[in-house]
Amino acid sequence: MFSSDRRRLRGARAQRWFRWLHSYTSMISLLIVLFFGATGITLNHPTWTLGDHADHTAASGTLPVGFAPSGIVDFLAVSEYARATYGITAEVSDYGADPAQGHISYAGPGYAASIVFDVATGAYTVDVEQQGFVAVLNDLHKGRSTNGSWNWTIDLAGGLLVVVAVTGLGIQLFLRKRRGRLLGIAAAGAVLVCIVGYLTLA
Repeated sequence: MFSSDRRRLRGARAQRWFRWLHSYTSMISLLIVLFFGATGITLNHPTWTLGDHADHTAASGTLPVGFAPSGIVDFLAVSEYARATYGITAEVSDYGADPAQGHISYAGPGYAASIVFDVATGAYTVDVEQQGFVAVLNDLHKGRSTNGSWNWTIDLAGGLLVVVAVTGLGIQLFLRKRRGRLLGIAAAGAVLVCIVGYLTLA
């Protein structure tokens, strides 16, 4: 077999491999692209709530006796009381206390809650804010106040989109008749993005 034939054979195999990988990763990534594309628009327009507004709850009371034995705050006991009494579900994002006052903060996608209490008397105030569905999706887009599993999901989604982009570009490189024009369009798009980014940051 002549070297030119071998090159064509390797090129055909590489093209088939690129097409196979691009096709399957594209199918897997369709919902990912839809989700991040739609939430990218809503992130750019934070006033778009689609009629779904935040629900805010404020309450006060006194913690049960024994929340601070020997003057040392039992944050787990305080947190479990707040969860059981006010239905707080998010993970703890911050907590602390000084001799006078303590606090526990909770955060989740589109969700924030806090309890602030007097260390001596146990008097407390609770604030819970549940934002609308759009705000929850926006926080998921940003990975804000999410757990490790969702952060891994974002990494996986980003990796899939990179594969889709690279294999799509690879396929174009095999199209000799259109390769120059397509690469020119890609270069022009890259230059345009750089110009817009520069004007934005200037």
